[in-house]
Amino acid sequence: MDKKLLDILACPVCKGPLEYRKEQQELVCKACRLAYPIRDGIPVMLEEEARQLPAEEEV
Repeated sequence: MDKKLLDILACPVCKGPLEYRKEQQELVCKACRLAYPIRDGIPVMLEEEARQLPAEEEV
């Protein structure tokens, strides 16, 4: 994930910062507990495509 791209991307729900998780290929919003997938190197920043993080998963 390009650092410059990560700096300008924000959660579409709360407009908060995102954390890149390389192993899972996703961008995580800690505030909303949502994980946005990265497909073929492109972040899919749609709320309906995001994975809700379970309560037991650390953010």
